[in-house]
Formats: sequence, C-alpha cells, structure tokens
Amino acid sequence: TCGRDELNVGAGDQGHMFGYATDETPELMPLTHVLSSRICEYLSKFRNDGSIDWLLPDAKSQVTVEYKEENGAMVPQRVHTVVISTQHKDSVDNDTLRKTLRDLVIPAAIPDKYLDEN
Repeated sequence: TCGRDELNVGAGDQGHMFGYATDETPELMPLTHVLSSRICEYLSKFRNDGSIDWLLPDAKSQVTVEYKEENGAMVPQRVHTVVISTQHKDSVDNDTLRKTLRDLVIPAAIPDKYLDEN
C-alpha cells in the first residue's frame, strides 16, 4: 500500500488506448474519451471533497456516443450508454450507488445536450 491507508489505494491498472486525434472536442480527442475521463475526474472530486463519502479510489468508465453523418463528417448526437465501475465501501447498496452516479456524477460530467431520457 506504499505507506497509505488501504482505502486510498487503487488497483494500479489504469490505461487509455486511443490512436487518433479529432476535432470533435477542444481537447482534440474523441468525445467518448473526453466524457469518460471527465466521469473519472468527478468521481475523484466527489470522493476527495466528501460529497460521496462511500467512494473509494479505483474506478473505470466507458461512454458510447451516437453519431450522425453530416456533410461527410461524423457529428456526436447523444450519449447512448454510460458504464461506471467504481470501488466503494461495503456499506453502500446498489440502488444508492446507481442513483448517486446517475443523479450526481453523470450530469456533472456530461453536458446536457448529449443527455436525454434514454
């Protein structure tokens, strides 16, 4: 645990795999990558500031975006799927976990224009 409390150490297996740049975001990265990274950033923020006191440090996310071809370019339309896997205290139940991620983390990380009732 590197001299740290075992509740503050993640798995250590983080990684990103992308092989291209794009102009669909200011970061010149695919929107799916940017949104997934934002989700992890907000998980860390909410864990560190105590907003979500049952979060632990290891997390992963995946975002699937629906695109539409417009004049030869693929333009992001909406987020189709969000998958979040996060380490958490044993005391939290799945309903609380799911509701908190859906109501707090996802809206903080993903702009409204990409979210809909689905």
